[in-house]
Amino acid sequence: MTSALDWLFSLERLGMKFGLKSMSALMRELGDPHRRFASVHVAGTNGKGSVTAMVDAGLRAAGFRSARYTSPHLVRLEERFVVDGREVDTASLERAVARVRAAVDALIAKGELEAPATFFECATAAAFELFASASLDIAVLEVGLGGRLDATNVVTPLICAITTVDFDHQAQLGSTIASIAAEKSGIIKPSVPVVIGNLSGEAKQVVEETARRMDAPVIVSAEAGRLPPGVALSLAGAHQQDNAQVAIAVLRTLRSRGFAIDETAIVEALTTVRWPGRLEHVRRGNCEILLDAAHNPAGAKALAAYLRQSGWIDAVLVFGAMSDKDAHGMLEALLPVTSMAIFTTPPTHRATPAAELARLASTISTKPVETIDDPSDALQRACNVSGRVVAAGSLFLIGPLRGILR
Repeated sequence: MTSALDWLFSLERLGMKFGLKSMSALMRELGDPHRRFASVHVAGTNGKGSVTAMVDAGLRAAGFRSARYTSPHLVRLEERFVVDGREVDTASLERAVARVRAAVDALIAKGELEAPATFFECATAAAFELFASASLDIAVLEVGLGGRLDATNVVTPLICAITTVDFDHQAQLGSTIASIAAEKSGIIKPSVPVVIGNLSGEAKQVVEETARRMDAPVIVSAEAGRLPPGVALSLAGAHQQDNAQVAIAVLRTLRSRGFAIDETAIVEALTTVRWPGRLEHVRRGNCEILLDAAHNPAGAKALAAYLRQSGWIDAVLVFGAMSDKDAHGMLEALLPVTSMAIFTTPPTHRATPAAELARLASTISTKPVETIDDPSDALQRACNVSGRVVAAGSLFLIGPLRGILR
């Protein structure tokens, strides 16, 4: 019999499935673990992982026992499940997944699952199992994709947040800002406060209309989450200022819901939080490498702005992307601010071949390009060319590279 974690990874072949019917059945079979802890629910095109990390850090700095659930992981599955600032141990995760597997088998035997449960549904159920037994004060949960039909959306949180709304996952979420905003605002629950980040007019209108229908108070982070003067964020990039405002607004709203979180704890969180793979500088010999999980045009624009601001426009770009991503939009942002590009193929069946990316780049820029399928070899080649390298395009590239560099 395969181990529980091997079984979980085997579900990746089933791909994605949207809708809460299977997840709701799985929760009932497990005894509704998601109802046994308080939560904050965070959605958004970009920034939701950073906000999740900041809010979790703020809660712990204030003395609360908190947990966070994020996705995807960079190197190890355990990264997704963090309790009291520490990744869960593999044995505990194995036991939680085994309980989920037993529940799935029972539902299939009873004919209550119309389709096999997906990897993300089962990973999310395992997170809820772990958190329900961890004597938490609260958990901070990152939406996987969208919001309305995401497996995490079975919870009724104390507060929800929507960080940004931009183009990504159009095949699942729709091809307009309004449709994407509607999917993300699907996490809003009746009378539950929603913190909103720097949203465009159209996105803000959709979110605010959803909130009105739900009688949910709207808290605009730019108004309620202003950074205290002189605070230097530990996470680099101008976009992290916006993320910090969302996190501050969430933490201050939690204060109004009974959580004693003072400004000192908030400042400590903002100045000490770590979030790997996001404008993360790593040195390898004489080469300085910048790892950034920019995986859509908005993320690439934020990275390009950082490269300009920090004087990194002479860096070599190592780039790999998934086939369902807007690589053209990302390269339009990144090629003008790098000296050359080395295209590689992240180690997943969903990756776009390096040669295809190089052909795409030739329609955008005349800068030199190379193709090296193996990410490790691509990184080594880039370091041989320049003392500055920026790697971007997908978490499925950043994860393996970070593993190599560590």
